[in-house]
Amino acid sequence: MQPVVEVNNLTKDFNGIRAVDGISFEVYKGEILGILGPNGAGKTTTLQILLGLTTPTSGDIRLFDLDLKTSREKILKRVNFSSAYISMPYSLTVMENLLVFSRLYEIRKPKERILELLRIFEIEDIKDHTVRKLSSGKITRLCLAKALLNEPEILFLDEPTASLDPDMADKTRRLLKRIRDEKSITIIYTSHNMKEMEEMSDRLIFLDKGKIIADGKLENVLSAFKGKDLEELFLKIARGEYVRNDN
Repeated sequence: MQPVVEVNNLTKDFNGIRAVDGISFEVYKGEILGILGPNGAGKTTTLQILLGLTTPTSGDIRLFDLDLKTSREKILKRVNFSSAYISMPYSLTVMENLLVFSRLYEIRKPKERILELLRIFEIEDIKDHTVRKLSSGKITRLCLAKALLNEPEILFLDEPTASLDPDMADKTRRLLKRIRDEKSITIIYTSHNMKEMEEMSDRLIFLDKGKIIADGKLENVLSAFKGKDLEELFLKIARGEYVRNDN
């Protein structure tokens, strides 16, 4: 099976500091890949490079068997992104924001698609509200609606439920898994919510100081580090107390 994402020996330096240090991995169609690690491990930088927002220092990236350097525009039409830490133009309404993105993605029947997504994320009643009046949780839901506008084949998510209450976070996780099952969408995401990572991920990549220190299914990662759960393992890695068990 041909991977939809191929990363080979990726590095990124910022002012002499290596944020991403020679990482390589593949992601397959319909897979949910969780990327986790302590602050500064290189998670967000890796997502930004895969989206073409940051230029790598070295390494090769292919999405849909296309080189990101030479086919960025073609690739970006087939992917999308959401983060709890991005914002929309504050002076525009929810509907106006999504109509702008609909034009960028050349969405057919944009108002129908937008209203469908607003209903899914339970924010249809605020479609005429300006973004500056929204709570952080509703902005997060707006960003998630934006990320699904073009029915992406690959969805990149950076802390997608960080600002959501437990009920909406649970609904969002269920929605994402249902879309994956129905559309075979590939999801690559980061989160500091270890229970969420355990629930959502088909596979995990653990980064520490820009390097991949574990790559595999949850049970294999826990076994490699003698961890009872991801939260315990995360704390060990963040504190530099982990020891791999490769026997």
